[in-house]
Amino acid sequence: MTVALMWEARAVAGRGEELLAWARAQDLAGHPVRRETFRAPQDRVLVITWWDAPYDADLPELPEPDGDLVTRAVHRWRFEPVDGEPAG
Repeated sequence: MTVALMWEARAVAGRGEELLAWARAQDLAGHPVRRETFRAPQDRVLVITWWDAPYDADLPELPEPDGDLVTRAVHRWRFEPVDGEPAG
């Protein structure tokens, strides 16, 4: 089974590039099948990792950045595929 972990944060105004660099530099304790990093207006950064694991598996996630870099707590969601091609 494939499970996708989503991590999304919003940087303090004007610090989006710093948050993006921070997120890209974070190592995970395991190796996902795939990892993608995105940015969006309002200094938002999104990281999605795909894992070959059960939905409820204990998987490594990106940590919280320092509080002075973000405007709020990180949003995290876990997804499982319902149709389409498997990740990888």
